[in-house]
Amino acid sequence: MTDLDTRAPGARAPLVRRAAPALLGYAAVRALGLLVLVVWSAAHGKSAHTLLTARWDALWYTRVAELGYGYEVRLPNGDVHSNLAFFPLLPWLERGLHALTPLSYADAGFAVALLASLAAAAGIFAVAEHVYGSRAGVCAVLLWAVLPVGIVQSMAYSESLFTALAAWALYAVLTGRWVSAGALAALAGLTRPVGAAVVAAVWVAGAVSFGRARSAPTAHGARIDGHAPARERCARAGSAPGPWGAAERPGAPHWRRALGMTLAPLGAAGYVLWVGHRTGRGPLGYLDVQAGWRNGFDGGYAFARFVAAEFTSLPSALAGAGLIVAVALLLWLYVTGIRQRQPVALLVYTGVVLALALCASSYFGSKPRLLLPAFPVLLPLAVALARLRTSRSALVTAGWAVASAVYGAFWLNGSGPP
Repeated sequence: MTDLDTRAPGARAPLVRRAAPALLGYAAVRALGLLVLVVWSAAHGKSAHTLLTARWDALWYTRVAELGYGYEVRLPNGDVHSNLAFFPLLPWLERGLHALTPLSYADAGFAVALLASLAAAAGIFAVAEHVYGSRAGVCAVLLWAVLPVGIVQSMAYSESLFTALAAWALYAVLTGRWVSAGALAALAGLTRPVGAAVVAAVWVAGAVSFGRARSAPTAHGARIDGHAPARERCARAGSAPGPWGAAERPGAPHWRRALGMTLAPLGAAGYVLWVGHRTGRGPLGYLDVQAGWRNGFDGGYAFARFVAAEFTSLPSALAGAGLIVAVALLLWLYVTGIRQRQPVALLVYTGVVLALALCASSYFGSKPRLLLPAFPVLLPLAVALARLRTSRSALVTAGWAVASAVYGAFWLNGSGPP
């Protein structure tokens, strides 16, 4: 795949300027989604503001920000829903913004989500541009914006915040900024349980980097295995950069990689151990909390049973078939990324996100939004879209944006949580 930005690195504009078209397009798509949600909700006698800021998980995050941990709900069937299931970074940010501004806790969460979604879009652009070029970077951002469940990116949920931290952590890995990668991975681990995916990406990429540094000398301007620089090889061979994406800098000290890998798990490990101490169950305490929500990892057995149960009547059978097609498409895109030789950090991260989302025994209606952070799976589609003429790719994106806005409004106005 040819890098569409052929200027010398020294002549390139700053990243924020290169990302501007992607960010403007992203903001337009999200504004359309919010507008359609407001109109749809008003027509059905509901408040779009409440749907975005004070229902479902958003309400739990707000309670943590306002009252701290310790709140729980006991259901008639004996299940216990504890707010210890919700990681603390988003509530901390809500509390801080509420203290500094006139915003309520709920509105502070909404503001954090909006800002984080823009940061996530910029991070997705940075990753995609680094691997495939600027045009593909813009397309990747727009594809993430027009996902059917893209409205979640504008809710007071933690998906946008997590995706922003994950994307920039992956970019830091790809560009050899190991300490930054580790710090961002630690913050991602304080945001959602799937922060384990970012930690795994940093560890595997770091281990590969250490191994290569030991096995081959570093040549100035070349990959450490003696091949041509990643961008030059990408243009010549029609593939993405190799497993570490030309991330190594000549003479980069090993201690930076080691420090980054050490920092990466501290956020998730720290919170899980704190929950274990608070519940008196040690390292198993957080698993007990998740079990109270009927969340667990069963290798996809519960999800398979759910899909199989759909084939009991014609209408539900169509939904079941749609689920199978969607999962098959996700797996095909992931395999395509492997064939395109995406950097190993992206492949590890995406694989763990997909596994945790598809193989967990959680509420099935939430699985689409749990897949939102798996943005690298969109890169093969972004490459294909970037090959089209601008007018055609813009038409395709606009059509998907309208469909996404309508579906998002319908989805949030439904009975169940996203």
